[in-house]
Amino acid sequence: MDKLKLIIKREFLAKVRNKSFIIMTILSPLLMVGIGMLIIFLSQKNREEVRTIAFVDESELLTDAFRNSSNTKYVDLTELGLEEAKTKSNEFYYGLIYIPKNEDIFKLSDGISFYSENSPNLSLLSNIESRLERRIRNLKLKELNFDLEKLNSANTDVDFSTENFVGEKSSKIGSILKMATGGAFGYLIFMFIIIYGTSVMRSVIEEKTSRIIEIIVSSVKPFYLMLGKIFGNALAGILQFTIWIISAGTLFYVISLIFGIDPSSSSTTMTPEMMDQIQNSANGDLQMVFMEIKSLPILTMFFSFIVYFLGGYLIYSSIYAAIGAAVDSETDTQQFMMPVLMPLMIAIYVGFSVIENPHGSIAVGFSLFPLTSPIVMLMRIPFGVPWWQLLVSMFLLIITFIGIVWFAAKIYRVGILMYGKKPTYKELYKWLKY
Repeated sequence: MDKLKLIIKREFLAKVRNKSFIIMTILSPLLMVGIGMLIIFLSQKNREEVRTIAFVDESELLTDAFRNSSNTKYVDLTELGLEEAKTKSNEFYYGLIYIPKNEDIFKLSDGISFYSENSPNLSLLSNIESRLERRIRNLKLKELNFDLEKLNSANTDVDFSTENFVGEKSSKIGSILKMATGGAFGYLIFMFIIIYGTSVMRSVIEEKTSRIIEIIVSSVKPFYLMLGKIFGNALAGILQFTIWIISAGTLFYVISLIFGIDPSSSSTTMTPEMMDQIQNSANGDLQMVFMEIKSLPILTMFFSFIVYFLGGYLIYSSIYAAIGAAVDSETDTQQFMMPVLMPLMIAIYVGFSVIENPHGSIAVGFSLFPLTSPIVMLMRIPFGVPWWQLLVSMFLLIITFIGIVWFAAKIYRVGILMYGKKPTYKELYKWLKY
C-alpha cells in the first residue's frame, strides 16, 4: 500500500505540474465563458434584428395577416406587381411574399411563394406560415357559413395541475429542472471519462515507449502501477474540474452583471411569443420552482454521483490503461477505441429516451447495465428511482469494476513489456490466460 500511495502521489504531481495542465486549467474557463457569452450575445442581437418583408397579395384576402411585430415589419407592394416587387425587394427588403390571385378560397394556399436573396430564417418562415394558415382557415369557415365568434369562444386551453397519489404537487418547470439536472450530471461523467481515461492511456504509452517502465516494474507490481496511474490522474482531474466549475461560474456571473447579458434569453429556437409565455409562467410559478428544488432527492443525487463518478471512471480508465499497455503508439489504439466508446455513446443516446420516459424498460435496463449505468442512472435519479434498482445498479457496477480491473491488470502485466508487435484481439485473449 505504501508503494501505491507513492505512485498515486507521483502521478498526481506529474500531472498538475505539467505546463499544458496549468495552461488549460487557466484558459479553459476563459474559453468556455467567452464562447458561452458570445453565443448569448449573438443570439440576442439576432432576435433584436428587425427584418422588413414585402408582400404582393393579388387575392386581396390575406393582407390582414401581415401585422408588424417587434422584429418584423411588412410592406405592401401589391400595386407594383410581382416582377417589379422582386427587383425592389432584392435591393431594400429581407424577402418577398407572393400570394397569387385565386377565385376559389379553398385553393387560396396554392402557389404562395417566398423570395429572398439568401436562405431565409426557419423560425421566421414558420411564423409567417402560421399567420397565413389562421387567416385562410377563418376565410374558409366564413365561406362555409360558420360563426367565427362562436367557434373562437369554443377554443379552450387546458393546463394540467399535476400531483402524485400522495398529494404532492409538481409542475412542468419541475420536469424541466429534473431533465437539466440529470443531463448535466450524465454529461459531466461522460466528459470526465473521455478526457482523463485517454490521459491514463497516453501516460502508459509514454512510459512504455521511453523504456522507463522497465525500471519501475522492477520495484513495484504492474497491478499497483496501473491503479496508481488511475487514481493519480483521477485526483488531478477532480482538482481541474473543481477549478473549472468555480472559476467559470464566477466569471459567467461577473460578466453577466458587467455587460447586462441575460442568459435566459440565449435560446435561438424560441419565438418571442414563446419566450414571453415561458417568462410569465416562470414568474407565476416561482414558489412552485422552489418547492420542486426542495423535492429533488439531493442527498441521493450527491451520493450516487460520487459512486457512479468513481465507478464509471475506474472501469473505463482500467480499460484505457490496458489498451495503452498493449500498444506501442497512440496510432495503434484506434482498433480498440470503438468497442470502448460504443457503450458511452449508447448511454448518451439512451439518455434522450430517459428524459421522455424515465421509468420505461429501456431506461431501467441501461441504468442497471454497468457500462452505461454511470450516465443513464444519473439521468433517472432526479425523476425518482426505486431503492432496489439503485442498489442493484451499484452492486453490478462494483462487481464489474473488480472484474474489469482484474482482466485489465492481466493484459497490463504482459503488454507493458511487449515491444514491436501490434496486438490483436486473439493475442489479448492469450494474455488473459497467462
